[in-house]
Amino acid sequence: MSTPQELVACVERLASLPAVYHRIRALLDDPDSSVQDLANAVSSDAGITARVLRAVNSVLYGFPGKVETIGRAVNLMGMQQVHDLVLSTSVIGAFSGVRPARMHMIKFWKDCVFRGLAARAGAKTLGTGDPERMFVEGLLADIGHLVMFQAAPEATDAALAAAHKAQAPVHEMEQEIVGCDYAEVGAALANAWHLPNGFAAAIGAQIRPALAGPHVTEAALIHIANQILATGGEAEPDAAALALIDPMVAASLELDTDKLAHIRGIAEGEQDSVIALFFPAQG
Repeated sequence: MSTPQELVACVERLASLPAVYHRIRALLDDPDSSVQDLANAVSSDAGITARVLRAVNSVLYGFPGKVETIGRAVNLMGMQQVHDLVLSTSVIGAFSGVRPARMHMIKFWKDCVFRGLAARAGAKTLGTGDPERMFVEGLLADIGHLVMFQAAPEATDAALAAAHKAQAPVHEMEQEIVGCDYAEVGAALANAWHLPNGFAAAIGAQIRPALAGPHVTEAALIHIANQILATGGEAEPDAAALALIDPMVAASLELDTDKLAHIRGIAEGEQDSVIALFFPAQG
């Protein structure tokens, strides 16, 4: 049996965020920093610069005309959105060399992208939360499973098999067999990497959003995205998703199958383009 912190400690030796991300985070926390300071920090890393410009000029943001410099990107998007975009590309890059033998990595990242897009579409459709922040939180919401399959592959695989056999929730079997679940491990990684306030709370409470405190809306949007993703193969996917969503979440956000269908449609429509953006070789 393992704690979330023990599993994260195993992976931290293999994956870490780049120095440029930490510089950007420090600038965001510094009230005296400027847009130019942030642009200079991003521009110091050629790989991240290329990914940010590719994203800014993609369907994900839809700005008119071509954005050719990081300075213009920061002016258009704002410092917070540039930070979040750098964070998402940095996490994907940090785990690029981590390929657990028992995981289908292409499917994992495609599901992560879909979850991020569904969380983003949910924020827009339901008129709550920051859509761009929700994309990043949704993208990272299942990162706990990547940690678990790397650090405790046999136990994690056994938990998934047991959940499938018993038709039980995965997190319950993970608690019983591994000692913790994917949401707890994801929150522990967010804390270990000192991600912005709210990431750990929202990721950690995605199963039971009411536990997220002031970040309950973010946790609820991830929770909704999870159920939309999980029911993609059902005959009536939106009715199936609604049945899985926490009743308190469904009631507070006035969810119905039409809203879920709208969110699902947006995520499905954007998925291929965004996968090509973050994973050019897989698009």
